[in-house]
Formats: sequence, structure tokens, C-alpha cells
Amino acid sequence: MTDTRRDALAESVARAGSRQARVALQVGTPEDTHDWVNCASLLSDVSLFTRWRAELGEWLIDQYGEAPERATAGYVMTFYLSVPAYLAALLFHHERRVPSLRPEHLAFRVARPRPHPESIALLDRGFVCLPEDPAAGTPEATVVPDERALAAVLRGRFTAHASRFVAAFAPTVRFGRHTLWAAATDALDDSMLLAGRYGGDEGAGVVDGALLLPERLVPFTSGSTMRPAETGAGWTRRRESCCFHYLLECGKGPCSTCPRVLPR
Repeated sequence: MTDTRRDALAESVARAGSRQARVALQVGTPEDTHDWVNCASLLSDVSLFTRWRAELGEWLIDQYGEAPERATAGYVMTFYLSVPAYLAALLFHHERRVPSLRPEHLAFRVARPRPHPESIALLDRGFVCLPEDPAAGTPEATVVPDERALAAVLRGRFTAHASRFVAAFAPTVRFGRHTLWAAATDALDDSMLLAGRYGGDEGAGVVDGALLLPERLVPFTSGSTMRPAETGAGWTRRRESCCFHYLLECGKGPCSTCPRVLPR
């Protein structure tokens, strides 16, 4: 007899993945493991971060002629944190499900020549959902009473993963804890905005961002910073961290959403 329950999360991931084209999503261990990195393996061997930054540096030099240390650190920090944040935001926004975000349950494939995460694999089939979810009551599902509780689960799971990242990455860079947690805040808030934008309802992403980060909740550095764009079309957000891209293009200065130039 076919166990249809084991496909519940895979189908959910496929539906959420079809609403965007930013990364490829899958459930289960990739058949071809070339260029795939397990998050737990990366966090337990910080030399892999050094290698990743070196590969990124080569690409930056090819593109811009230089690769400042802060730029490679900022890029890799953003790249990594987007893996758990973006997957979680997509599933929460489109499916009202929260998967496991444990580092050992996530893997990503690095693109070439720009070494950013282009695919994400979820390696565990358990998830948290609402009472009305069609899979509620199956062994894989844990039910919480409402959306506020579901958002709290997502926030807690992402915080646990980000904490392990901060502990592993901090000794390798010249960033303080505030900068690292500001980047984690950006990853979570920006991912929810993108989930709404790519799904065709940017405003719904804004609502979910406010549900997820209603105010500053330690260790995050702010609540959701989404706001109407100054052009009057769509939404934008004020970043909590700097990506240091301005170091690569002399004279351009920081991005318009950078905390260096955009007031609170």
C-alpha cells in the first residue's frame, strides 16, 4: 500500500517552489551530491566558509576588479542565512507550514561561477501546521492552534539555526554580534517580502512579515521594517545590516535601503 502521507511535505514544497524562480526546492537527499553542502557539515567545519569566501572573491575580482574582506564576508553571511529563511518564508506564506530548520536537515547547492545557493533540499519530512491543514493528524504533522503560534514556531526554529551560524561564523570575520543578528533579521524579513512579491501579492508578504516580526524580539535587531516604496509603487524595507557592496563600486555609495542612509 502506498503511504501518501510521506508526500505531504514534498507536495507542499513543490507548490511553494512553483510560485517563485529564485531557487530550486526539493525534499530528500539529492541524487547528485556535486556542489551540495549540508548546513550542519558547513557549521562544524569553518574552513569551508573560508573556501567559500575565496571562491566568491575570485568571482568578485572578475566582476569588479577587487574583493574586499568585508564584501566577501557580507555576501557569504547573506547567502547562508537566506537558506533557512527563504525556505521557511515560502512554506509559511503559501502553505501555512513550518518545516524543520535544523542545520542537519538542510542542504544547498552552490551555483557557478557566482557561488550563491541556487537549490535548497529539505532532508526531514516533519512539519508544523494549523488545525485545518489536510495533513493534520498524520505522524509527520505537529498542529498548533493559530497563525500567531505558527509564526512563533518559525521564528524560534530560525533563531536556533541562526544562533549556530553566528557561533560558527563570528570567529572567522570582523563583524560583531549585532551585525550578524542584523543580517539574520534582514534574511527573515526580506524573505517574507519576497515570498509575497514573487507569489503575486506583495501586501500579503507585508502582513506575514508583521506577524513574524511584530516588534523587536531579541536576538533580532528590529521588528519588520517593510514600508511603502517612496515611488508609491509596491513595498520596500529598510535593511538592518550592510551588504558592503558599495565597496566594489567606487562612487556609488551604499544602497538606498542601507541603514547607513535610510532613517528608521
